[in-house]
Amino acid sequence: MSASGQTTGAASSGNWLANQPYLLLCITALCWAGNAIVGRLAAGHIPPVTLSFLRWSLAFLIVLPIAWNHLKRDWAAIRAKLGTMIVLSITGIGVFNTLQYWALEYTQALNTLLLQSAGPLFVAVWSLALLGVRLTLAQACGILVSLTGVLVILLHGDLTTLRNIELNKGDLIFTVALVIFGLYSVLTLKRPQIHGLSFVGFTFGCGAACLIPFLIWELLTRPVMQFNTNNLLMMFYVAVFPSTIAYLCFNRGIQLIGANRAAPFFHVVPVFGSVMAIVFLGERPQLFHIVGFALVLTGVFVASRKQAGADSANKR
Repeated sequence: MSASGQTTGAASSGNWLANQPYLLLCITALCWAGNAIVGRLAAGHIPPVTLSFLRWSLAFLIVLPIAWNHLKRDWAAIRAKLGTMIVLSITGIGVFNTLQYWALEYTQALNTLLLQSAGPLFVAVWSLALLGVRLTLAQACGILVSLTGVLVILLHGDLTTLRNIELNKGDLIFTVALVIFGLYSVLTLKRPQIHGLSFVGFTFGCGAACLIPFLIWELLTRPVMQFNTNNLLMMFYVAVFPSTIAYLCFNRGIQLIGANRAAPFFHVVPVFGSVMAIVFLGERPQLFHIVGFALVLTGVFVASRKQAGADSANKR
């Protein structure tokens, strides 16, 4: 095959992937599931603001070379909606992730996974408040079904486990983080019509810059991160996968199907987390894993399928 033919084939493959919202959102969920595990491992070794700042600074340096030309071309459009872009950078990049890492210093993984399942509800509230978009019956039913599936997995099919869960400081912090990310998810629909690389390039850089005052405070009040192999590997993972790859996929997925239809994919994150526990921690798959996973997939399918007349409203 000629060089031009290879280039065309690669472009066609990239264009195909860029128009597969469900696959893009599944990739996002997989990367974010890994981020929760790494964030928990980093607790006590890398302070939360340091982890968030280095994550987004590295992600910004990764995307900048390929985003630079797009940023220059789209700069006029970015300036026209600079306020919106700054708010998106603060909410979805700086604040949400810092709060997430901070919460993981205080709370159990089970608690955060349960709370993350409330993500679609916060998206629905912000969609109604800011865009006037109501959940369709199918979306509401799908969210409830997938939430049930998540609970089946997390509680190992035993509802009595709920009695052992206690809310703590970390749970409250993570709930605030989810409210903020729900706002980010909806506000992405108000972003200027710019290239995806321009969007992540600006928000990654701006989000990291907004953390600088908090980073200085943290460096003065907490032990500094040690630059050892484990910490550097964790930094590499969070900069590449849950940052660069996941946000490109997530933002494109919302562009294609809207925030309400994309929100049920929050439920896929704890499912992937359970699968990772089976693969990497040696846990054996049980019947409740299969039942829960089937419920989650059913709920996501019902809630994210295109509805006549509602889809255009979701994408306003």
